[in-house]
This record gives sequence, structure tokens and C-alpha cells, in this order.
Amino acid sequence: MPPDPAPTVFRAEPLTAIVAHVQRRIAEGDAVVRIEVLDPDHGRGRFAGEPVTVGDDAYRHRPLRVWLDLAGRLGLRLLTPRPAEPPRIELRFERLDVAADWHREATGDPTEKYGAASSFARISKLEDPDLLLDLADAFTRIGLAADARVLELGVGRGDALALLAAHVPGLEGRGTLVGVDHSRSALALARARFPGANARFLAADLADLGALELGEFDLVIALDTLQSSGLDDRALLRHLVQRYLAPRGAVLLGLPNCRYLDGEVVYGARMRNYSQPELGLLVRDVAFYRKYLQQHRRTVHVTGKYELLLTAVPID
Repeated sequence: MPPDPAPTVFRAEPLTAIVAHVQRRIAEGDAVVRIEVLDPDHGRGRFAGEPVTVGDDAYRHRPLRVWLDLAGRLGLRLLTPRPAEPPRIELRFERLDVAADWHREATGDPTEKYGAASSFARISKLEDPDLLLDLADAFTRIGLAADARVLELGVGRGDALALLAAHVPGLEGRGTLVGVDHSRSALALARARFPGANARFLAADLADLGALELGEFDLVIALDTLQSSGLDDRALLRHLVQRYLAPRGAVLLGLPNCRYLDGEVVYGARMRNYSQPELGLLVRDVAFYRKYLQQHRRTVHVTGKYELLLTAVPID
């Protein structure tokens, strides 16, 4: 096997030249593209592209975020940077395996697509700091009492409820927690997590939610649920607000703006025949949900990055 080619050194070239180089090498079949650039520590306090002189050499500063973003947009993985000849570091961009997509996994039981034994179960969304902090901010904004009633659709193994319980002292003991999901194996994990008598986890199709007599709730949560295949998201939202939301209740909706591929979170909602993120449908849904909740006397906050959150709280 021939040795890997030496990394290409970039000093003061514009980013366009670097992007073109990486794209060309990937198109030519390279599994890993290696380049050397200025160590970002030499440009602390400078913006991306600002000139930096080190010794007799002129460079352009680019923070590590630039290289992470570039990898994500090109469908690559940025491996851990390695020291090179000072003041440079070596960056390695590796192809993602497009076949390693959990959506392509075949399951005998369609209700277990998101079950405990599925590839989806490997994903812990609360390991994303953006979502973790946005949810914490949303829970603070909602301001639940310890005896609140909470309904979560698509509850899975109960990750979001666990985070909520950590933010509302006493909720797990005094409140009422109801979770609905179509995966019985995921619900088994949620029941083990919340064994108290005040927690109920129900296996049901969200399209038939009306068959459940659940009462009203102070908070209704639906993360990555309204966009489920075959579900009428607008009809479900209307049903939730009109039947299950208490007069002073809050709503927390999550819309995915990423995909999970080969162990990486890839930014942007994707549509067929688009090579780059296309946010048109996502923006349309956000606009509808926001307007509808505002019509029901809720102040709506929209936050997020890989996951867009709509937090709707009663108008004071």
C-alpha cells in the first residue's frame, strides 16, 4: 500500500481555496484528506480570516469552529487535530459512511423503529450541549409547580422527563407524569426510570390519541413527534391544545434540524434531491405552530440549533 500523501500546507490562502482542495480530494476518492493550517491558539481574539504573522510567515487565523463547520457541511468527520511543524497543526477530514444511517435499519415491528434495541437507542440527544441548555432554559421559562401535570408525546425512555424532574424539585414525587409512545420496549425503560405511582406510560398510536382519557395538563411536550411520518401534525397540535392543555398550561415542541449519521450530528433539515440543508418546510411548520399558539394567548419563544424548540407560555 502506498504511503499517505503529505498534508497540503495552507498559510494565507482564502477559505475558498481550502474548500475547493478538500472537495477535489474527496471527489478523487480520498478516504481522508490531510491539511496543515495555523494553530488557532496563535490567533486568539481574532476573527476568522484575520491575518496573523508568526516569525517570517503570514497566515490567516481560523478558529477550530470553522473546521468543524466545514466538515459538517461536506459530510465529513474532523478527526482530533495533531501537532505539525510549529506554528501549524494537521487537520484530517474523514468521509462519513452514508450507509451508517439508522433510518435505513429494517425492523420487523414498525412500532419498534425507535425501540430499546434499535440503532436510534444509541443516540443520546441530551449529550448535545445546545439542546441541553435550550431545554433547561425552556423549563425555567415555563416555571412548573411541583404538583404539575405533565404529558409527553413520543416519550421514549424518558430522557426529557428526567431533565424536567431535575429542574423542578419535588415534581417526581408530587406531580403527575404521563408519557405516550408506540414503542413498548422504550416505555419499559421509562417505567424503570420512573417507578412511582404518579407516573403512567402508555403504548398508543398518536393518531388515535383521542381514544385516551387523559385529562388536562399544565405542560404538554412533543419533541421530534409532530413531524412523524403519516401523522397530521396540525390536526394533532389542535387536538392537544383544545383537549389536553389546561387554561394556563404551557407547550414545548421540538423540531429536528439535523440528522444522525455514522456517529455524527449533521446540521440542517434535509430534503430529497437537495445536497445541502433545505429549511423551507421547517420554517413553514415553525411559523404555523407559532401563529396557532399565539392565537391561543401564548407567548412563543423559538430557540435552538440542531433541534428547534418552541416554548409557548400563557400571556400574563
